Amino acid sequence: MTGALDGSPYQGYLYAYPHKTAYRPLRPRPALREVWAGQRRDALFLYLHLPFCEMRCGFCNLFTRSNPPAEQVRGYLDQLARQAERVREALGDGVGYARVAVGGGTPTYLDAAELTAVFDLLAGFGARLGTVPVAVETSPATATADRIGVLAERGTTRVSIGVQSFLDSEARAAGRPQRRVEVERALDTIRAHDIPELNVDLIYGIPGQTATTWTESISAALCWSPEEVFLYPLYVRPLTGLGRITGAAGGADPAWDAQRLALYRQGRDALRAAGYQQLSLRHFRRAERVSDGPGLSADGPGPMSGPTEQSGPDYCCQDDGMVGLGCGARSYTTDLHYSFDYAVGVRHVRSIIEDYLCRPATDFEVAEVGFRLDPVEQRRRWLVKSLLRAEGFDPAGYLDRFGSRVDDDFPQLDRLAERGWLTSGPARIGLTESGLERSDAIGPWLVSGQVRRAMAEYPLR
Repeated sequence: MTGALDGSPYQGYLYAYPHKTAYRPLRPRPALREVWAGQRRDALFLYLHLPFCEMRCGFCNLFTRSNPPAEQVRGYLDQLARQAERVREALGDGVGYARVAVGGGTPTYLDAAELTAVFDLLAGFGARLGTVPVAVETSPATATADRIGVLAERGTTRVSIGVQSFLDSEARAAGRPQRRVEVERALDTIRAHDIPELNVDLIYGIPGQTATTWTESISAALCWSPEEVFLYPLYVRPLTGLGRITGAAGGADPAWDAQRLALYRQGRDALRAAGYQQLSLRHFRRAERVSDGPGLSADGPGPMSGPTEQSGPDYCCQDDGMVGLGCGARSYTTDLHYSFDYAVGVRHVRSIIEDYLCRPATDFEVAEVGFRLDPVEQRRRWLVKSLLRAEGFDPAGYLDRFGSRVDDDFPQLDRLAERGWLTSGPARIGLTESGLERSDAIGPWLVSGQVRRAMAEYPLR
């Protein structure tokens, strides 16, 4: 991430701040009991990570491996249970979970019995399944009736499926071989079960994609009336399948930038015309469902939202922490974000999973690697997480939280206003429409020098 405003509008997706590549080993490893002492724990986000998929998509740089041995999956679930026991003891009393997400990987890579065990673990950990929003990710190949049936029975309120493209040729070009008939079958299976919300992910900028084929994919998605749609620009990142094929890492390509920007605008306008409200560069939600609760960033797994009929405490990623279970999950408190080691390459991902399986239970009582956020970084994270939302933020909220004015702490925001990308007033500071479409440049530009150096020094593996 270069952080240059005048460069490509597609420099990096800042879904979390700081990124895991800024994490470093914590020495000595702090005890979780001390890490969480004094933190608000009545409205936490609970994220469980399953690092397994039936295939590794060409664009994917997530922490996951494809087609693991069955015994490794069983061993992972057993180790998850041990971790959950130690983490729950460390958190102590007075813990409540306002949101739950199961991600990966592809959680529905697990069979129905294994998924049942995962939900049993969540319930035993203290998640009030059936009373708080629960989001689960799936894929066209694994959204089978028996698996989706388990999700519905155990209180899942949102299923997110990565379709990417309804055209077989484009899916193959993105490194995701699938057939449209399989995609339609999966969507039909999800809609046949009692799950309130469906999210469909689509990608633009795929080689060979045109305005016509992009319209076809969007129209096909809208036939299923999804409550949410995410439009993702394609990135070609190091160590991914597409990165290895092209030998590139998404370097400067003005023609590709122009194409992605045009397709983004086309998709944005189509979704707005269909009654969707834009909540961020990627996130669109059916207007009649926006009042149900806007998408909430889990600072890791991705956004989720929940209908108002779900009771329980409200969750705000700016104020409430996250507890992660699994070797690819991050956790965060006000001043410490932590996880296990991170990798993208197949060999290193497998090594980290194998290491996780061998850990003694006492290792789950401490934080392994992470990043400590001083007061300046806490302010920066708040700004990044707020500014990249379409609604922007009330500057009075920043003043109330930090005791200082956002324009005093971040005078560089004037540079966004000079370009026509920022509007500001006493009640709202937010990106303009032209600023919002530059979110993937503005986000990296806001990264601090300290975090940027740590990310640049991180050895890719």
